Amino acid sequence: MKQKKFALINDITGFGRCSVTVELPIISALKIQVCPLPTAILSVHTGFKNYFLDDYTDRMENYMESWRLNNLEFDGVATGFFGSVEQIKIVCNFLKNISAPLKIIDPVMGDHGKIYASYNRQMCLEMRELLQFADVITPNLTEACELSNVPYPGDGIISDSDLMTISEKILSKMRGDKLVITGVTLNFDDPKKITNFVYDSGKIEFVSSEKLGGDRSGTGDVFFAVVAGSLLNGESLTASVQKATDFVTKCILHAEKLNLARNHGLPFEEFLTELK
Repeated sequence: MKQKKFALINDITGFGRCSVTVELPIISALKIQVCPLPTAILSVHTGFKNYFLDDYTDRMENYMESWRLNNLEFDGVATGFFGSVEQIKIVCNFLKNISAPLKIIDPVMGDHGKIYASYNRQMCLEMRELLQFADVITPNLTEACELSNVPYPGDGIISDSDLMTISEKILSKMRGDKLVITGVTLNFDDPKKITNFVYDSGKIEFVSSEKLGGDRSGTGDVFFAVVAGSLLNGESLTASVQKATDFVTKCILHAEKLNLARNHGLPFEEFLTELK
C-alpha cells in the first residue's frame, strides 16, 4: 500500500492560520503526504497592518525542475494564492506537464463581490486559462462570477438557476466535471443559512450550515484542505464538502468560545485528531 502525495502550490504564512500553514497539517491528518511549493512567504497574512512578503516567483521554476529531475510523482496537485501573471503561467505549464490524477484549484481572487487589490485584470484572465487543467475547482461566488464572466449579484443573493448558469460556463473550460461554489446565499433559503453549491458529474447538491459570526481569515483554506484531502482519499465530492462544512463549523464555534480575533483564523488544531 502506497501513501498518497499532494503537491500544494500556495503561499506560506507564519501567523494568522491561512494557506499552507493550515492546509498542510489538515491534509496530513487525513494520512496524505504534503509537499509544499511556495508562491510567496509572509510573516503574517495581509489582514494585518504590517507584514513582510517574500515573493517566490523567481525560484518557482527551479524548485519544480528539481522535482522533475528527482522523478517525483504526485497523486494530486492543489493550487491556491498567486501573486502575479507570471506565477499563474508557471503553474499552468507545471499542470500541463505533470500526470497527477487529481488537479484541484482554489482560485483565491476575491470575496463579497470585489477582486482582491493584489489582483489585476490580466491575472483574472490568466486564471481562466488555468481552468483547462482542473478536475475540481472551489471558487466562492465572487470568484465564480469572475471566472465565468457573469456579473456579481448586487445583494450577494443568487438563485439556483443562476448558479447553474455560472457553473456551466466554468465547467465548459475545465478538464474535469466537479465544482463547488462556496458560501452562497440562496434567494429561496433561510437568510441565517450559508450554502455550498456542489456540482458532481451532472448531479447537483446543496450543503448548508448556519451562519456563525463574521469572516475569519483562513476559513476557505481550512475548508479547501478537508475537501482536497478527502477527495484524494476516494470520498465523493458531496461527502467531502459535508465533512469540510462540519469541520469548519466546529472550528468557528470554538473560535467564538475563545473570543479569538478574526485575523487569527480558526483554531483547527483542537480537532485535527477527529479527521479521518
